[in-house]
Amino acid sequence: MKKYNFNAGPSILPAEVIRQTADAVLDFQGEGLSLLEISHRAKYFQPVVDEAVALMKELLRIPDGYSVIFLGGGASLQFCMVPFNLLEKKAAYLNTGVWAKKALKEAKGFGEAVEVASSADANFTFIPTDYEVPQDADYFHITTNNTIYGTELSDSKLADIYKKKGQVTLVADMSSDILSRPIDVSKYGIIYGGAQKNLAPAGVTFVIIKNDILGKVSRHIPTMLDYRTHIDGGSLFNTPPVLPIYSAMLTLRWLKQNGGVEAAEKRNIEKAATLYDCIDHSKIFVGTAKEEDRSRMNLCFVLKPEYQDLQDDFFKFASEKGMVGVKGHRSVGGFRASLYNAMDIEGVRALVECIKEYERKL
Repeated sequence: MKKYNFNAGPSILPAEVIRQTADAVLDFQGEGLSLLEISHRAKYFQPVVDEAVALMKELLRIPDGYSVIFLGGGASLQFCMVPFNLLEKKAAYLNTGVWAKKALKEAKGFGEAVEVASSADANFTFIPTDYEVPQDADYFHITTNNTIYGTELSDSKLADIYKKKGQVTLVADMSSDILSRPIDVSKYGIIYGGAQKNLAPAGVTFVIIKNDILGKVSRHIPTMLDYRTHIDGGSLFNTPPVLPIYSAMLTLRWLKQNGGVEAAEKRNIEKAATLYDCIDHSKIFVGTAKEEDRSRMNLCFVLKPEYQDLQDDFFKFASEKGMVGVKGHRSVGGFRASLYNAMDIEGVRALVECIKEYERKL
């Protein structure tokens, strides 16, 4: 039985990337050494980092004056690295979910951090729009996609944010929707994210950063937490997560070969529309996010009140049909299907048929 991986993260990777990474674990580029044991200083690993950086810049059309670095620590470490490097007097945060809330909490340890708006009172089922960005803020932080609640900043809401921010530096956590659609990188000072959703196995974090926003704070920044350290070191200041970086490079190659970010967006629109249509016409399920804020990456749905007792039964049925990782986050329950770039339309249609088959037997 074929299995379909709908896990929110660590998540699905292209099959060829998994195979190529596995081959490199056994023998990296015919060197007779495993990828797991080569030196990151070896002449044959530097090209991996260089190609990964070049592909990120090409696929996202990153302008001059920006650096791409690969770090450890996950996106959670960025919650403190961002204010460490940027917060002098005040930072502003849009609170749209658990990860945005955690980022805000970290920033408060470095100075004034204000919450401009929140959808917490509605269990983060929508993206707030009625707020102002304080123009004396050192930066404004947003989370573009929310894996737990299934909301995403649409292109129109991002355009509104670009207007609201004025001259304030925009910082974005794009852990779960990076490379799923085109973005205007020039609007941002920093874009960061854990790679274990659309890019690589867990263990590496990407940071896209505008060089001239650094070096403005008066505080001492520890060497390892200073972005300039890693920019100057080309992501190799200390031993980097070699395997995830290699897999990221392979994934970026795969994405380029399959039409780039623009083609990925078209596929993602089709996949999300296919599953949302099924949920919207279901007799037992209902979506949780406000329609205009629905995520293309993480589709969350729950059983209607009169069918709540079927939760365990449906999960068991879906699992037996090869649907992996469809249980919702433990904090919200229900169900969630993550449709990252590597998930193809076949997998989405298989889940749709699974839902319909389950309904037919009721």
